[in-house]
This record gives sequence, C-alpha cells and structure tokens, in this order.
Amino acid sequence: MMMLTRAGLAIAAFLCAAPVLAQTCSFSMTDMNFGFVNLASGAAVDTTATLNVTCTNPLALGLSVRICPNINAGSGGQSGGIRRMLQGSNILNYQLYQNAGRTTPWGSTTQTALGSPPPIDLLLPILPPLLGSTSRTVYGRILASQASAARGIYLSSFAGAQTSFTYTTYTLLAPNCSDVTQNPTLVPFNVTAAVEPACRVSAQSINFGNHGVLNSAVDANGAITLTCTANLAYSIALNGGLSNSPPAARQMVLGSSSVIYGLYRDAARSNVWGSAAGQVVTGTGTGTSQSVTVYGRVPAQNTPAPGQYNDTVVVTVSY
Repeated sequence: MMMLTRAGLAIAAFLCAAPVLAQTCSFSMTDMNFGFVNLASGAAVDTTATLNVTCTNPLALGLSVRICPNINAGSGGQSGGIRRMLQGSNILNYQLYQNAGRTTPWGSTTQTALGSPPPIDLLLPILPPLLGSTSRTVYGRILASQASAARGIYLSSFAGAQTSFTYTTYTLLAPNCSDVTQNPTLVPFNVTAAVEPACRVSAQSINFGNHGVLNSAVDANGAITLTCTANLAYSIALNGGLSNSPPAARQMVLGSSSVIYGLYRDAARSNVWGSAAGQVVTGTGTGTSQSVTVYGRVPAQNTPAPGQYNDTVVVTVSY
C-alpha cells in the first residue's frame, strides 16, 4: 500500500520600509554680546549676531525651501513690542532688527507684537554635495535714553521655544510664514550687555561781573551738571586753577596782576571746595541729570589794574 504524506511549506516575506530621504535644514546662531556699554550719554548702542543656515537636498530635486526664523521675546520678556534684558529686577530695553538701519523689527509668528520673521528662501542644489547654505545678520540695538539703568550684567536667554525656526519646501510659490509650521527647530542663543559705571559732566562758568573797586566781598555762583549711572557713588574735586592755589586763594590773572577768589561747597562760603580729603562733594548717581552749585567769592582786596581777569578750574569726577 502506498501512502502519500503531504507537508505544507510556509513561505514568508518580510517587507522593510525603505528609508525616505527628505530635505533637512540645520541652524546656528551666534550670541549677541553688546559688551561693556556706557549709557550715561543717553545714546543707543548697536551690535550684531549671525544666523547660519544649511539645508540638504538628498533627492536632488529642483526645490526651494522657505525658512521662517521665529525669534520670540527671550527670557527677559517684552513690553509693547520692546524686548528686555534683565539683571534681577533691573531692566534694559533693546530690540532685534532685520535691517542695518534698525527700522524693521525681527519678530515671530507666535508673538506678533514683536513684528514678523524675515522669510529666508533657499534654492536647493541638484548637484553634489547637495547642500545649500546662507547666512543672515541680526541687528541689535540697546535703545536710547536709558542712563538710569543700573550697572551690572544684563541677560536675555533664547532657549527652548523662544527660537522655533520652521521650514518647508516648495516649487513655485513660497508659502506665508504664518502657514509654515513644519519642522520646528530650536536655535538657542543669548543676548548680553554689561552696563559699566559712568558719569557725564559739564560745568557752568562763574562770572563775578564788573566792579570798580574790590572794597567788599563779591559773590557769584556756577554749577556742575552730571549724569551718572544709577546707584553709583561719586565725588567731585576742583583743582587749584592755573596757579595751583589753595581753594580759598585761587587767582584770576591778567598779565602779572591777579584777583584772589575762592570756591565753596555751601552758600555761607564756609566749606572750601578743592581736591584734598574733606574738600570734595560726594553724591550718588540717579541715571538722570543732577546739578551741584559751586559758590564763588572774591574777598575784599586791593584793586589791581582794570581789565578782564580769568582762571580755569578743572573738574574731576571720581567713581
């Protein structure tokens, strides 16, 4: 008897998904460092940072990529569309711009009060090495009229979603950045500035006027105006004039003749103003203009020959 035995042969196929090559972009951003800044004059301070972009085209297709570099407010936050750096509770206002004239803010599609991001369009190469790259300058400015900013290091950190760059490929028409949400990429960087202690000083001349004889004391006042960094301790010294004389015996000179005069810290003319210890005026900066009166006196003395008598006193502010 013949017996037939049948066996099933299992056949299996394992299908592996082929890797999909897609266009990718990478970014790097240099820190924006304003360095040491002197804000006593009230002027704006400018600097720049650089954004670098590299995109691949592994399929060698004739495509372009639209990049939307969204930069939010940073850890310092913003107020009315103006970014801020912080040092504790102290605030330093600044802004990021798309252009060297600092007229068009660099913003974000998610924080529209800061402005819009400048779209970057990059044509992807179809020949090896299939890499396209470009760079953009980010223009920074510490805004003017911030002499009241306290000294120290200010920082705003752009970490995490504070810089979410998005991008997508296209063939003919570039999409609006408000519609580009693909490929969010975080690009961290910092904005820093060091507000250095500083004072700006000017002096008003003292004019004792016209007199026939000097048989009685003649008084007149002047002023020293200074703007110093907030909370900055300072002292103001006056030298002895061109003759390097004692504070109460300075000399206005005409040729070989002179008129004796003194400069004082008080209206009673009892506290001389010089450069030695105990003779200077001290104060603390507020970041705004401060005026200090200089009290002058020509004591009674022998009257020299008629003419205009002058002296020059150097004002030294130490801090």
